Amino acid sequence: MAKSSKSEKSDRRQVIDEIRRKQKSADKRQGRAIVGVCVLVALLIIGAAAYSPIKTAIEKARYSGKDLADIGAGADVCGEVTEEEATGSGDHVDKSQQVTYDHAPPAFGAHWNEAGLAPAPINERYYTKDSRPELESLVHNLEHGYTILWYDETIADDSSQVAAIKAMAATLDANDTNQRLKFKAAPWTSEDAEETGKDFPKGQHIAFTHWRNDAAASKQWGAWQYCTEASGEALKKFMTDYPFTDAPEPFVY
Repeated sequence: MAKSSKSEKSDRRQVIDEIRRKQKSADKRQGRAIVGVCVLVALLIIGAAAYSPIKTAIEKARYSGKDLADIGAGADVCGEVTEEEATGSGDHVDKSQQVTYDHAPPAFGAHWNEAGLAPAPINERYYTKDSRPELESLVHNLEHGYTILWYDETIADDSSQVAAIKAMAATLDANDTNQRLKFKAAPWTSEDAEETGKDFPKGQHIAFTHWRNDAAASKQWGAWQYCTEASGEALKKFMTDYPFTDAPEPFVY
């Protein structure tokens, strides 16, 4: 016997309802899967962001209590010190003026002079890209006898290298009882390279700079030493050979 029209409609409705039910169930499963993937990705991003600082802190801790010379690589990762006659002592320019330096990084030159800004205060020993003062501020620090360790973006992306540099800064800070270990570690960025048109020599990722005064010869000199990686041994010798007292204005803070 043929089904009535009413019965056929009922059957079709049941089929349609079943299809809709299955579709809703599939949509819910897909939605839960998408949410799960999003949560997993978010957790991975958060974990990756947290891992680097934690790893750096752990690696820095292993240098606790060590002499400066025992932090990082040996001095053989660094080249010879080079010098160039310096200019710019006492050459103060307005803080609105950008100075274009001839070297990467600078060891001397014109600079800003603004209380609390230039020179940068002694209490900060280590800077990141986000916290670093402008070059014009740090060059004033050089005039006052600081040694600056500059590190490029290759080093900034290496947690073990960052840990070594932070440990150097912390060690110098802990042993500086009379503000005579004038030291700062600061990044040299791609923006600096673009601004100056200069960059570190190929394969070199660390630079020490110092500005010294040769009173006997009535001349001043900028000093550079480049390294492939962070070396506390090389830094210690550099700061011994170039103490803060030989700067143009050593007793100004």
